Amino acid sequence: MPRCSRIASGWRGISLVAITYVYFLIFAQFGFLKRLAQLEITDSHLKAVMAAMAAGGILLSLLAPRVSWLSKPESRLQVAFALSGGAALLSLLPLGLPASIAVSFLIGTGLGLLTVTLVTHLRRWLGAGEELLKVGLGTGLGYLICNLPLLFTSGPQTQAWTSAALCAAGIAIAGKTQPEETREVRSSVRKPMSFPVVLLCFTALVWLDSAAFFIIQSTPALKAGTWQGALHLWANGVLHLVAACGSAWLLRRRGLSFVLSAAFAALACACVLLLEPNRVALASLFYPIGVSLYSVALVGYPALLAPATSTEERARKAGWIYAIAGWMGSALGIGMGQNLGHVPVAFVLLAGAVVLAQPILALLRTRRREVLATAVILVTAFAVDKLTTALGATRPSPSQVERGRQVYIQEGCIQCHSQYVRPGSADVLMWGPVQTMDELRRQHPPLIGNRRQGPDLAEVGTRRSALWLRMHFEDPAALTHGSFMPSYASLFRTGSRGEDLVVYLQSLRGEGEAQQRRAEDAWQLSPESVQHANAGEGAGLFLTYCSTCHAESGQTRARWNKAFRRMPPNLMRGPLLSLDPAASPEAQREHLSHLIKFGIPGTDMPGHEYMPDTGIAALSLWLSEVSPATQPTAATHDTQGATP
Repeated sequence: MPRCSRIASGWRGISLVAITYVYFLIFAQFGFLKRLAQLEITDSHLKAVMAAMAAGGILLSLLAPRVSWLSKPESRLQVAFALSGGAALLSLLPLGLPASIAVSFLIGTGLGLLTVTLVTHLRRWLGAGEELLKVGLGTGLGYLICNLPLLFTSGPQTQAWTSAALCAAGIAIAGKTQPEETREVRSSVRKPMSFPVVLLCFTALVWLDSAAFFIIQSTPALKAGTWQGALHLWANGVLHLVAACGSAWLLRRRGLSFVLSAAFAALACACVLLLEPNRVALASLFYPIGVSLYSVALVGYPALLAPATSTEERARKAGWIYAIAGWMGSALGIGMGQNLGHVPVAFVLLAGAVVLAQPILALLRTRRREVLATAVILVTAFAVDKLTTALGATRPSPSQVERGRQVYIQEGCIQCHSQYVRPGSADVLMWGPVQTMDELRRQHPPLIGNRRQGPDLAEVGTRRSALWLRMHFEDPAALTHGSFMPSYASLFRTGSRGEDLVVYLQSLRGEGEAQQRRAEDAWQLSPESVQHANAGEGAGLFLTYCSTCHAESGQTRARWNKAFRRMPPNLMRGPLLSLDPAASPEAQREHLSHLIKFGIPGTDMPGHEYMPDTGIAALSLWLSEVSPATQPTAATHDTQGATP
């Protein structure tokens, strides 16, 4: 029989694998969560609901091999599809917490019975020849369907109806089988992996996959670079399909150990790249490849490759794989994503030690010197990386940024602060650069703002330090004269909500800092304001806006003196500002006016963007008189440490 005909003869098996993956991915792991969000089931209640799904999945995965009341595999698979489809339809009802837990448990039981039954008897629907390729096609098509923009971006109701319809199709397809052949699937690998090692490897891979998936889904900046937009979704779907077919070929030619090692390498790269949001595009290439590589093996191993003397033994191995690796590994990965917001490099190395142990031992037997030299290089590189990371600044995790964004939404900051720099307006000078509409659309939800009663915050991370933001939240009026913003000191008393909010605001820094600096350099005081500047008025402005930090008795200076990176200079004592003695008075005042207007980047010194030119001219005149050009040049660096 020609190869294409052999593949076509297994269309039932290909379809059943694809339907199972679509149901699990698009509904159980995605659409159902969106439906729970609609039902306002969150936090601890959400964990209880998802724990019920895991409990049902683990229970039926282990019990499925012992189900005796349905002797025919076809009937058992049809019941599993009926349970899964029914659960999808039940999720459309206005569920409360107890009902949501019950539906979630039903989803888990349906999937547990479905997956174990399908892989145990998959040969009945695959037909003879090219079995691994058929599994790869089914897996790849399942992922491709999940990434179809029309389905992926649809609401939970549409995803539930689609999943239920596919389950109905599964019931019809499962009813027709052909005699199950027990011939061994050919593989060029002589020594198979032991079952406990296989179980550990699958658990490590599912753990990495689930953690990365949760982190991407819960972090808008990462999600925008991976699963938002038709182009990204189509690219993901095609990558999944190609990688799945490649996995089937590699399973036959190089064996399970090689495929699992390749899957780990791809997932490890994705997890490490996700630590840097600007590398998310590269991570989006590695992630689908790694997932599809091991997903084909997750079906192909228990169905076709696992050594088994009977159908019952094959079923038991499948049950343990899906209970431990599938359900428990997934729960552990999601928990890591929730609690840490990233996959620690140390855990990636630990997972690598598990997955790569057997191939490394095999290499040691034949290439000991090369392997040892490579290990020394990798360990040295890792040690250097950890040392430089420890010496550098600690970066906040994406999950902390997202938690801060939720605090921003919950506290109603959107009511008074916009995150939109209006093009062609004074906004560009004060708060620029301008965001494109594509950038705004990537936000979920967009935080453009209802009205602007306070400064725009689109680029606040480039203009305000973390300390300044914390001080301002604690006592806005003390730091910003005339501010009617209420105090948010309560956010810092218990829990991490206050710190999360500061981290989020610090993350609001676009890629146009150079553009903003050019706009600042082009700004100059109006000639009229310079001509009519009054030093007496400047002294009053200093007391109103600056003395809280730059006077010995300043309220902010006294309260936060130990928190400043460098103590603000006391400008009431005399010549403490750095001015170039060789510069003309006009140049000195121009320098001071820029410091007043825009602050000092990289320090705690903010700009006074709202201050009119007349006020800046008066204040710069007074400061230049208090700090005459005859001051010693040794003080040149003082302003670089100045603070608000």
